[in-house]
Amino acid sequence: MTSGLELGRIVNRVNDMVDQEPPFLPVAAARRVLRLAATGALATVDANGAPFASLVTTAATIAGEPILLLSRLAVHTKNLARDSRASLLLVAPGGEDGDPLAGARLSVSGKVVEDDDPAIRRRFLARHEEAAGYADFADFAFYRLAVREAHLVAGFGRIVTLKGAELLVDCADATPLIEAEESAVAHMNADHTEALALYATRLCGMADGAWTATGIDPDGLDLRAGAAQARLDFPEKVRDPGELRATLVKLAEDARSGRY
Repeated sequence: MTSGLELGRIVNRVNDMVDQEPPFLPVAAARRVLRLAATGALATVDANGAPFASLVTTAATIAGEPILLLSRLAVHTKNLARDSRASLLLVAPGGEDGDPLAGARLSVSGKVVEDDDPAIRRRFLARHEEAAGYADFADFAFYRLAVREAHLVAGFGRIVTLKGAELLVDCADATPLIEAEESAVAHMNADHTEALALYATRLCGMADGAWTATGIDPDGLDLRAGAAQARLDFPEKVRDPGELRATLVKLAEDARSGRY
């Protein structure tokens, strides 16, 4: 039988664990899943009105809308031509003890629209270099999922539905960063590979590898080494090249010194 004193000690230990656990930030958690996931299950509506799910590769716009590269010959694309409504299930890499349900997952719903914005093509192919071999085939095109809402499951008691405006990054004040993103990514990959490796290994906890930058947005930096994906969140929102440079320099210093 547990004494009152022992029970009090147990309660104190539980309270200490709760106090040490970082607060749950649903918007940040949902955005992280969206940025890290490289594949997803795309659910469309078939000709009979039934759900149809298929595996697709994904990337994200600067604001965070999912990007898809689809063949018009595929069943899911034919479904979208009739009914553009869709849901995309994204799962964060990792999880605990091999349990596929231990990691966070995000269901994003909305309408899928074809989009020939060069930035969409560039950001997708940076995440999926293998797709460059067929991206220009006549039947392929890039698409963007215009987000209506998202449903996040990030663990026990961490289930939240977000509106599209909550999930996406407000880029209204980040036009200078958007305009400089392509050149900034190229510069980092050409001249700062050491810093990219430090970000991935020391700040993101990833293994050594040939890490490259695949995209920059106001909230963070996306990294890739082969099939491995990493996300470096910025401590504060970045709006222009000057703020980006200062943030990346500070994070590189933190990585070298072990601070973060």
